[in-house]
Amino acid sequence: MVSDNEMGLVLAVASSVFIGSSFILKKKGLKRAAANGTRAGIGGYTYLLEPLWWVGLVTMTFGEIANFVAYVYAPAVLVTPLGALSIIISAVLAHFLLNEKLKKMGVWGCVCCIVGSVMIVIHAPQEQTPNSVQAIWTLAMQPAFLIYVATSMSIVLALILYCEPLCGQTNVLVYIGICSLMGSLTVMSIKAVGIAVKLTLEGVNQVWYPETWFFLMVAAICVVTQMIYLNKALDTFNAAIVSPIYYVMFTTLTIVASAIMFKDWYGQDAESIASEICGFITVLTGTVILHATREEEQASSGRARWQESGKSFNEEHLVRLYSPPECQESKTLNKTVSLLN
Repeated sequence: MVSDNEMGLVLAVASSVFIGSSFILKKKGLKRAAANGTRAGIGGYTYLLEPLWWVGLVTMTFGEIANFVAYVYAPAVLVTPLGALSIIISAVLAHFLLNEKLKKMGVWGCVCCIVGSVMIVIHAPQEQTPNSVQAIWTLAMQPAFLIYVATSMSIVLALILYCEPLCGQTNVLVYIGICSLMGSLTVMSIKAVGIAVKLTLEGVNQVWYPETWFFLMVAAICVVTQMIYLNKALDTFNAAIVSPIYYVMFTTLTIVASAIMFKDWYGQDAESIASEICGFITVLTGTVILHATREEEQASSGRARWQESGKSFNEEHLVRLYSPPECQESKTLNKTVSLLN
């Protein structure tokens, strides 16, 4: 008989395969659409007519569903770090299908992610699934978790009301901090809803408990807030900066929240906990290396294009420093270039 941890592991890995593949499918679809119409980056919607893009979207949906169900069966300390495998999948597929070459440092990043993931899987704790949504509510009402929630919400409010107007456009940690804190609460509430659904399907109806609907409402609010500020971060800063920082903060805070609420490490010896932490750090290191490699490749390709057009490296460097994010309108970039001339 398959244990809950094994089921969660299979679902988490399947989720990473689906999500990592979906990035490549969607990108190939966007390239095809750009060849036949207006690019998405400058406001075009031709990609909506491209079947390959829709295949990528459906694949990503399957991945997110698998990830959601994985949290029902396995602790967050096992499921969340395995999300890094999707980065490996997309990097390897991009190497073969998109001609985005994976350099030696990128390979080392993949190796770090794999080694760290194996360490986490080997030493992952066996979670005891609550037998009712009321039992989950009892866990959520623990003083330690209430302190975590109160602290998180206080920091989020401070970031939104005070820090965002002052430095939201210049400090990437403002938006990502909001996303990560709300994301950790999203995972906890979604896990509660998932367990309630699982128990209901097994014949133990949880629909009539008000706690189920409360967790569902919290999940909806947290997801919406998380997406709003993640979009702000991606719209304001380079994705190669946002992605690794967000992954590190979100994963860390989710594991902390789960350890407090569900006591994931309760009963484990110090050696196993230390091994999991080392595995987690190894995964984070691999993720940062992979993203740093991609950013270096993007910078190199951008430099080559500018030098081919007759611009000096200094002019190109100034444009990279002072131009807005790639998702902004191209007229702002043209204005910056004209000022340099």
